[in-house]
Formats: sequence, C-alpha cells, structure tokens
Amino acid sequence: MGTDLHDLLRSLRVWDVELPSFDPSGAPDVPLELFTAWFADAVAAGQTEPHTMSLATADEEGLPDVRTVMLHGSDASGWSFATHRDSRKGRQLAARPYAALGFYWPARGRQVRVRGPVTAAPSAEAQADLHARSTGALAAALTGRQSEVLASPEELARASEAAWERAREEPGAPVPTWTLYRLRPDEVEFFQGDARRRHVRLVYRRTEAGWVKELLWP
Repeated sequence: MGTDLHDLLRSLRVWDVELPSFDPSGAPDVPLELFTAWFADAVAAGQTEPHTMSLATADEEGLPDVRTVMLHGSDASGWSFATHRDSRKGRQLAARPYAALGFYWPARGRQVRVRGPVTAAPSAEAQADLHARSTGALAAALTGRQSEVLASPEELARASEAAWERAREEPGAPVPTWTLYRLRPDEVEFFQGDARRRHVRLVYRRTEAGWVKELLWP
C-alpha cells in the first residue's frame, strides 16, 4: 500500500532547531551587509548548500518559471548567477529582463527574497567566472544544449564524456553562450522564523534617495 501524502505532510515539522533572534532596529542601512552576515551565519550553522537559490523568471507570455541555481557572487553591482544565454532561462531573461531570487536556510529559519532587473555581464567576465570554477563546471558548460530535447541518455553520456575530456585538456576552453547575469535589487526581504509564529519580516526598498526599510506583517 502506498504512502498517503497528506498524512506524511501532517507528520512533518519545521525548524526543529533553536532559532536565532533578529532585532530589525539594528539592521544595517543597505541590504548587502545584512545578506553577507546572514549568509556567513548559515555557513557557520552547517546549512547544506547555502549558496543555492531559487531563480524565478517569466516567459514571453508572462507565465512564471522557477528553478534552483547557484549564487556566483553578491556585491554593489548585484546578485550574480550564470547560465547559457540560449537556455530556457536565458531566453526568458532576454525577453523579460527581470527576475526574483529566493534563499532558504532552514538551519536558521531564515529566508531572503531579492527581485529586480537583470543585465548580462561582458563576455570576458563570464568566461573568467567560468574558468575560475571546477573542471566539472566547465565540462557541463561545454556539453551545452541546455533545455533542448534529449533523444536518449546515451546521447548525453557521449557528449558529456567528450566535454570532460576537453575540459581536462583545455581548462581555458571558451564557451561563447555562457553568460554571467546580475540582478540589481529593487527590493530585498529578510525573513526570520519564530517558534510562536511571530516571524520578523524586514524589507529594503530602493528609492531615488537610497534604501528605505519597512517591517511587514508575517
């Protein structure tokens, strides 16, 4: 007899850890500083893959799409990630260059949500970012054809093996379609979970005069 999904869902608990406190009155004036502090805290807490994030885009018809990608960096220019420009998300960003990011760190009961316009970095910068990563990352990029229909697992195996061989022999191999994107935030929200459901939500909104901070009801 199969597992009943609803019973399984009701059996689950969240934040079975001691949650940190968060006093928003002491938050810095810019969101990047708080993000950096929370990210370092998640790493120290042993959060698995804290650099993964949900990336939400919209297609040509305005329909939403989401997937998990890796954060490549975060600085005054924005939050960065990379993909092939001819992949599904690359095509969506070309048509609608606006996106949202979502980080979830259950080890600390924390979320960070970021949204804003997206631009592509210069090609040389994207190639440098790619070649600073692992051989496996380069091999995956060289395999290419992301989001295209795959005829069989064997076809992927052959292409991947050839890509791995080239990546090992030519660590500086160019991947013309590889693109580094930067999201310049219009809004950044920090969510701190609370065991009594008195969650703290602090949102930064960009204005012409600078960042404005507001609290939101949970």
